[in-house]
Amino acid sequence: MALIDKHYIIERNATVLLICSFLVVTVGGIVEIAPLFYLESTIEKVEGVRPYTPLELTGRDVYIREGCYLCHSQMIRPMRDEVERYGHYSLAAESMYDHPFQWGSKRTGPDLARVGGRYSDEWHVQHLINPQSVVPESVMPKYGFLMNRVIDAGYIEDRLKTDAMVGVPYTSEMIELAKADFAVQVEPDGDYEEMLARYPKAQVRNFDGQPEITEMDALIAYLQVLGTMVDFSTFEPLASR
Repeated sequence: MALIDKHYIIERNATVLLICSFLVVTVGGIVEIAPLFYLESTIEKVEGVRPYTPLELTGRDVYIREGCYLCHSQMIRPMRDEVERYGHYSLAAESMYDHPFQWGSKRTGPDLARVGGRYSDEWHVQHLINPQSVVPESVMPKYGFLMNRVIDAGYIEDRLKTDAMVGVPYTSEMIELAKADFAVQVEPDGDYEEMLARYPKAQVRNFDGQPEITEMDALIAYLQVLGTMVDFSTFEPLASR
C-alpha cells in the first residue's frame, strides 16, 4: 500500500514525473549506446563485399538522380515470402559502402537487392527504354534518354575521393586509376585484369551495345552487380558459427 501511495505522489506531481522520466530515458540510453563506443564496427564484415567500380558508382549516382529508389527498395526482409521471391535476406554489410544506403525506401516495383544477373543487358536496355514492352502492367516512366547521354569521366577521381573521405576504402591507386578503370570496364577486348584485381567480380562488357560510354552503360553496370558480391551458397552468419 505504501508503494502505491508513493507512485500516486509521482503521478500527481508533474515536476517529479518529468525528473523520473528523464532519469529512466537517460539510463536506458546509456545502456544502449555506451557499448557501441567499444565496438570497432557495428556491421559484420562479409567476404566479397567491395567498393563499387568507378562505372558502377556512376550508375548508382544515375539511379539516385532519376529517383529509382522512390519505387524500388534494396532491402529484403528475413520473411519467408520475401526470401522466396527475391532471394537471401539483405545483409547490412552489402550496403556498408553506400552513401546514402537504399534500405527502407518505398517498394512500388520489385525489390532490386538481388537483381544482378537475373536479366540480360538487352532486357535492361529495353526495360529502361520502354518498361511496358517487357512488363505490360508497369507504371515505370521511360528512361530511353540515358542511351544518348555520353559520360565525361573527368570527375571520377574526385568522386572516389569524396567517398574515401567518408570511409569507403578506395586506395590512392584506385583513385589514380579511376579513369582507366572506368573506361576498361566496357571494353571486353581491353586489358582489364588489373581492374578485376582491384574490383573482384566486376563485370566487363559493353552494357548497352553502343560505342560510347553512356549513362545507360553505367546504370546497367550498377544493376547487374546488385546482390552478386556475396556468395550465399557458402555464407554463414557469424551468430551461427
